[in-house]
Amino acid sequence: MARYTGPVCRLCRREGVKLYLKGDKCFTDKCPLTRRAYPPGQHGQGRRKLSEYGVQLREKQKARRTYGIMEGQFSRYFGKASAKKGVTGELLLQLLERRLDNVVYRLVRHNHFAVNGRRVNIPSFSVKPGDVVEVREASRQKPRFKVMLEAPLRTLPAWLDVQRDQWRGTVVRMPTRDEIDTPVQEQLIIEYYSR
Repeated sequence: MARYTGPVCRLCRREGVKLYLKGDKCFTDKCPLTRRAYPPGQHGQGRRKLSEYGVQLREKQKARRTYGIMEGQFSRYFGKASAKKGVTGELLLQLLERRLDNVVYRLVRHNHFAVNGRRVNIPSFSVKPGDVVEVREASRQKPRFKVMLEAPLRTLPAWLDVQRDQWRGTVVRMPTRDEIDTPVQEQLIIEYYSR
């Protein structure tokens, strides 16, 4: 499976917004975007007006990088969203939010999970309302999971429910656009793919 392994702070600087790819470093004043709020590279400080296509492309790239997926996979998600009935942009973001790796990141932020009692190791697994994502019994004894259980819980979207004492989280319902905090203008992505 292909994935980006380069410097992730460079991606935040390219998009001009914090994508929180570096974890806690993004919340400090050491964040490279805070120190150098211009795109990376030799010509990053040059002022250049983006065309309409450039704005759409930057928005698509921001969404791709936020969810950590490659172009082909993102294109397939767009195809699925446009084939369904409803608002394509909202459906696209729902598909991306429902990926198992995103749900796990939002619930506990680690590996060794099971969905509905079955071990799942596919990051693009799409969870449905009613699915229970839990830490597997063998992984609960590891020190890093005990530390995570004692750590304060960050803000959790309303479409997820966590039972910390039982080491599980439940997908209550489909997320609405208001609950998806990704700083993306999905309409620009739709216009990009509609060319």
